[in-house]
Amino acid sequence: MLFSVVIIDLIGFGIMIPVLPFYAREFGASGTTLGLLFSAFAAAQFLCAPLWGRLSDRIGRRRVMLMTIAGTALALLGLGFARSLLWLFLARAAGGAFAANIGVASAYITDVTPEQERTRWMGMLGACFGVGFVLGPAIGGLLSPYGYAVPMFAAAGLAGANWIHAAFSLPEPPARALGLAGAAPAGVLRVPLIRRLCVANFVFTLAVTQLETVFAIFMGNRFGYDALEVAVLLIAMAVLMGAIQGGGMKTLAARWSERSLAIAGSLLLAVGFLVLPQAPSVALLLVPLALCAVGRAILQPALMSMVSLAAEASARGSVMGTFQASASLARVLGPIAAGWLYDRQLGAPFFLAGALLVAVAVQVRGLPSRDPASYPPPLVEL
Repeated sequence: MLFSVVIIDLIGFGIMIPVLPFYAREFGASGTTLGLLFSAFAAAQFLCAPLWGRLSDRIGRRRVMLMTIAGTALALLGLGFARSLLWLFLARAAGGAFAANIGVASAYITDVTPEQERTRWMGMLGACFGVGFVLGPAIGGLLSPYGYAVPMFAAAGLAGANWIHAAFSLPEPPARALGLAGAAPAGVLRVPLIRRLCVANFVFTLAVTQLETVFAIFMGNRFGYDALEVAVLLIAMAVLMGAIQGGGMKTLAARWSERSLAIAGSLLLAVGFLVLPQAPSVALLLVPLALCAVGRAILQPALMSMVSLAAEASARGSVMGTFQASASLARVLGPIAAGWLYDRQLGAPFFLAGALLVAVAVQVRGLPSRDPASYPPPLVEL
C-alpha cells in the first residue's frame, strides 16, 4: 500500500520534469533562473524534511503522509495557475515543502522490514521512483502540446486522487516503532556513520542535479529536442532503473555489501557523466545515459540501506528525514551551479558531476562494510 501511494505521488512529480523548463521559459526564465527555480523547491524540502520525519516519529507515519499529499495537490494546482515568475517560485517552494515526505516513507519501510531485507526494500522504493518517472514524464510529454500548464493541473488532480487512496488504504506501521521522541537533526548528525552517509548523499545528489536541471535544455540546444522527445529519453532511463531496483537489487544485495554496491554505482555514474556531453549523436548518447541509470539504480538504495541500519528505532523518522534533507540541500545548490555553468559551457555541469561522483566513491570506500558488528544491534524484534 505504501509503494502504491509513493508511486502515484512520484508520477505527479514526474509529470513536471520534461515540461517545467519549457513552462518557465514562457515567463522569460534563463538558465540561471531555471536553476534558482529548482533550488526554491529543494530549499523548502531541506527545511521541511527533518521536521516531517521528526513529526512522524511523534504522531505517526500515516498522518504525516496524508498531510503532505494534500499539500502537494494544492501546490501543483497553484503551479498550473501561475501568471508570473514570482508566482511560479512561490508554488514551487510550497511544492517542495510538502514533497519532503520521502524520508517518512523510508522510515515507514525501516519500521516494517528486517535488517537483512533492508537493501532489497529500499531498492523497491527506488523502483517506485522508476515507475513514477516512467509514467510521469510520459503523461507530461503527451499533455504538453495542449499547453504547459495542462500537465500541472493533471498532476494536481492525480495528487488529490492519491490523498483519497491513501486515506482509505494506507495503514499505520506497528505502534512499537512510533510514539517515541525523535532526535533533533543536530543530534542525529553527531553519530559519525550517519554524518558521513549524509555527506555522501549530499555529494551524490549535487552531482545528479546537474543532469536533472539542464538535460532538457541541453537536448534542445544540442539536438533540437522538444519536451516530448526529452520525455522519451527520461522514460527509457527510468525503465532501466526500475528494472534493476525492482528485480535486480535482491540478487545484488545478496552477493555484495552495500558499500561495494555504492562504490560501483558511483563509478558507473561518474563515467556516464564524463562521457555524456562528448557524444556526437543521440544514438551514442544512449550509452552514457544507460551508465547513469544503472549507476544511480545501484547507488541510491545502497546508501539508503546503510543509513537505515545506523538508525535507532526511536529516531528513524528523524534520521531518514535528515538523510533526505542532505539531498535537499544539494538540490538547493546543485541547480544554481548547473544553470550558471551551463550558461558558460554546455558540458561543464556534466564534468562537475563526474568529478563529484569520483569523490563519493572515495568517501564510501572508507565506510564500514555490511558486517553485523559494524551497525547498532536492532532495538526491537521485527
